[in-house]
Amino acid sequence: MRRFAGSLAVSVLLAVSLTACGGDEPGVAVEGEFGQRPEVEFPKGEAPPEVFQVETRIEGSGREVGDGDLVVADYAGYVWKKGGTSTLIGSSYQGGVPSSFPTWNLVKGLKKALVGAKVGSRVVAVIPPEDGYGDKGAPRLQIGGEDSLVYVLDVVAAHAKSATVESDQGLEKAGLPKVTAGAVPGVAVPDGPAPEELVVETVKRGPGAEIRPGRLVAIQYVGALWRDGKVFSSSWSDGRVYASVIGQGLVIKGWDEALVGRTAGSRLMVVAPPDKAYGDADLKVKGLPKYGIKADDTLVYVIDVLGVY
Repeated sequence: MRRFAGSLAVSVLLAVSLTACGGDEPGVAVEGEFGQRPEVEFPKGEAPPEVFQVETRIEGSGREVGDGDLVVADYAGYVWKKGGTSTLIGSSYQGGVPSSFPTWNLVKGLKKALVGAKVGSRVVAVIPPEDGYGDKGAPRLQIGGEDSLVYVLDVVAAHAKSATVESDQGLEKAGLPKVTAGAVPGVAVPDGPAPEELVVETVKRGPGAEIRPGRLVAIQYVGALWRDGKVFSSSWSDGRVYASVIGQGLVIKGWDEALVGRTAGSRLMVVAPPDKAYGDADLKVKGLPKYGIKADDTLVYVIDVLGVY
């Protein structure tokens, strides 16, 4: 759902990862340093192997990716056809911004490859159709039912589903929602009229990188309705860290405006009036009935900025 700050912005393009698992090492030559666009060479005229293969080319020293983590990684992805030809289908290196890979929403081979990978590693994987898109393929990605996938992936970060900006600071200001301190913050909406303008309050300022337009941001959040205080969405409750590029209209205006200029490690309280939420004049459909959000609703968020990339 475009521009829903409580939905999962999934990078549909695929990735790969670690520790050799079935079959020989991938027969693909990969050169280059971590974080730099890899030089990839396929064996001429050879068909891809029929089994899943994965190899660590650069060993990282960070935490291991866990099942349920949101992974941030640079990648180059290829289709390897039975006839021996290969085609690049996606890469994050040209744009300078990594992609997000939610382990709960990847094809089988990607999940097998990513879980257990260490942050800081470069891994190479060959994924046969049965561990990829199956015999139906993925036409919109130009992947056929007999095509294998090859991915080179630099694992930049991994955020656990319980990740949080731990803070012993709360927020209590007259006329604004109250934010309670803790690993998972609470929010209480006051009686009285909602603000007519966007409100952004810093509960805790983080020491990390600044959010600039076009950067990928990983966050946790809780969102509530001003009119009755009901929580309509929470990434902590869902167990799914959220990620999106900020400042490019991919989330509600209230988030784009509130997050730009903030820093990783921060906890924020944001009040988004209807014109910065789902009453936005640029939206073709107003409101978000699935979550009980009306076009004239003012929304309250507490946002933990986990990482900026």
